[in-house]
Amino acid sequence: MTAQILDGKATAAAIKSDLTARVAALKEKGITPGLGTVLVGEDPGSQKYVAGKHRDCAQVGIASIQRELPATATQEEIEAVVRELNEDPDCTGYIVQLPLPKGIDENRILELMDPEKDADGLHPMNLGRLVLNEPAPLPCTPNGVLTLLRRYGVETKGAEVVVVGRGVTIGRSMPLLLTRRSENATVTQCHTGTRDLAYHLKRADIVVSAAGAPHLIRAEDIKPGAAVLDVGVSRNAEGKIVGDVHPDVAEVAGWISPNPGGVGPMTRAQLLVNVVEAAERRAG
Repeated sequence: MTAQILDGKATAAAIKSDLTARVAALKEKGITPGLGTVLVGEDPGSQKYVAGKHRDCAQVGIASIQRELPATATQEEIEAVVRELNEDPDCTGYIVQLPLPKGIDENRILELMDPEKDADGLHPMNLGRLVLNEPAPLPCTPNGVLTLLRRYGVETKGAEVVVVGRGVTIGRSMPLLLTRRSENATVTQCHTGTRDLAYHLKRADIVVSAAGAPHLIRAEDIKPGAAVLDVGVSRNAEGKIVGDVHPDVAEVAGWISPNPGGVGPMTRAQLLVNVVEAAERRAG
């Protein structure tokens, strides 16, 4: 068996095509959505990721608002930029690129953001709304995973799903999305401290791994025909970026998301979706 590829690049391109039309309709009403980014420091990975977001904006017609601060920026200086974007009428939504430099209180920064402008869906209030099943911007990566599964017809209703990871960005919020009535999955949450991870993986119809542990998920752990989505990012002993899922899993799984090229493009696409939806809400 060779797994079918869950192509995040193609799916993201289709989403951006739809968003281009929606942005054009907003502009006819005199509204131009704007995405802001706050980048602190000169981390190459963060710089590359933020640059990619603004390229995406240009493709669909969203205005870019970039705020860059040196790695020496103080808590007060970063908070001042957050307050500025909260008040900026041209900024529909924005993100603070994480991680921030050591010594900066990230939670304090995130709490200062206007929840209505939270493009990442990670503001504490919006995560609380997700728990309560109330409308709010959804976390981009978990929502991107669901969108990818839907596009390829991978059924979640009644499915046994294992989520590996417990970080706020993916691990904590992914089960909340999967257990909504619209998805109706049964979720087991595991992590790198799970005693017998293979036992849980072998029972899963769908595996979403975001542990950040190189090749943690191996072919012998996977139920034949399962859907496996690799969201993990880490470096091996040679310094090469690798995912959580060993390449051999593709010989056992029914569907697999490549890494890179699977969930990553979906995360960026969902960021644009959150901004456009916020603009549409304001347009009425």
